[in-house]
Amino acid sequence: MLLNDDFSRRALVHAGRLEWMPSPAKGVDRRMLFRIGDEKARATSIVRYAAGSRFPHHEHPGGEEFLVLDGVFQDESGDFPAGSYIRNPPGTGHAPGSDDGCVIFVKLWQFKKSDRERIVRLPGEGRSGEPGSAATSSRTLFDGADERVMLEDWQAHADIELANPQGLELLVIDGSLTEAGDILERWTWLRLPQGQMFRARVGDRGAKVWYKSAPLLHADVLAFDQAGDRGPTR
Repeated sequence: MLLNDDFSRRALVHAGRLEWMPSPAKGVDRRMLFRIGDEKARATSIVRYAAGSRFPHHEHPGGEEFLVLDGVFQDESGDFPAGSYIRNPPGTGHAPGSDDGCVIFVKLWQFKKSDRERIVRLPGEGRSGEPGSAATSSRTLFDGADERVMLEDWQAHADIELANPQGLELLVIDGSLTEAGDILERWTWLRLPQGQMFRARVGDRGAKVWYKSAPLLHADVLAFDQAGDRGPTR
């Protein structure tokens, strides 16, 4: 499957309007945003776990990164409530699930080969920065050599500009904003190619956003063989 695989073009998905599609695990459904591959894929998705659902233990040779949007995500390493941000580097594995149900935003197989540090940011953790004039709060979730991941609250009716020297990816967690004539509401995902400036007007209720400034696909991201490892992919 190829979905939004052209990194030279702006990509926009109103994920809150999509139907949930089943995954290989009972009770785990997903809304696909970006995908290269079938069940083993380089992928970005919003994934919903029904209460009591779980994936069997599996490895992530290319790593995974996720933000808990709702409920409590669980695996062998602990419980992660809404607002938690986790980076599991290449070579790690787990058996994810949720006793009471949860929703996560997850990126699979998009790590640099050299990125080997596990990161856990629980709600309220991460480096708090001085908010800009349009932000009421700003948290740096990850800051690497060429990758910066942020969680910010933007004021209602603010005009937002973000430089984009490498590539930009953004998820609206709550509220709304208007960008390039499109209204981005809750769980809308946007990806802009390198050099395309982000300019937006925040809606009446403000907006909470996750965004990443980084190459849209790292030059040294691990390759994968779709005919090989067939572990489950969310």
